[in-house]
Amino acid sequence: MSLHKVKVFTRFERFWHWTQALLIFTLLFSGAGIHGYHQLMNFESMVWTHVIAAIALIILWIFAIFWHLTTGNWRHYLPTTDGLFAVARYYAYGIFQGEEHPYRKRYWHKHNPLQAASYLALKTLLFPLLWFTGLAYLSYGFWSQGPLTSDALYWVAVVHTGAAFAMAVFIVIHIYLLTTGHSFREHVRPMLTGYDEVDLTEAEEAYLRQDEPGRILD
Repeated sequence: MSLHKVKVFTRFERFWHWTQALLIFTLLFSGAGIHGYHQLMNFESMVWTHVIAAIALIILWIFAIFWHLTTGNWRHYLPTTDGLFAVARYYAYGIFQGEEHPYRKRYWHKHNPLQAASYLALKTLLFPLLWFTGLAYLSYGFWSQGPLTSDALYWVAVVHTGAAFAMAVFIVIHIYLLTTGHSFREHVRPMLTGYDEVDLTEAEEAYLRQDEPGRILD
């Protein structure tokens, strides 16, 4: 295998990433305001901002799910224990000793095992939890009749808020990791330009040079 600069993040993937980030920050900001953590907007405006951003994010997720399934990019999130403990040890200990990162990106494995497991949990557990509790809260008027609905709404709100705090924690960890190892600019640049350095097999390099020459720079 040899190292090459390859376009691993497509235009849609970059659009999805940055639009999702903007919407999530909007939701966290408006959600914090709804809970009274700040008064930078009036309550009604924060509620409407939260609802509109949530609906936009759900629509974006639907397109992203379709894109992942039709392009085969879901493979990048397949969990594996191959190298998982080495990466976990690196972030827990090795990174503070100046050790080299044990994982090198590959064409069909652009996420290291710890990233893949984290992103898979994010997309299959945390996102759906936010999605369904948010929709349940938004549609409360349709299921508000009955003796247990007030208690049910309380728990929907608790779970939704808890999931939102978990999302905030993930963002803090995500941004922190961008400051480790390489420079922050080098970590962010691939999600701006689409190009990153990955290991290619001879077959992958030959395929790219012949069939998709625009995706490989060197």
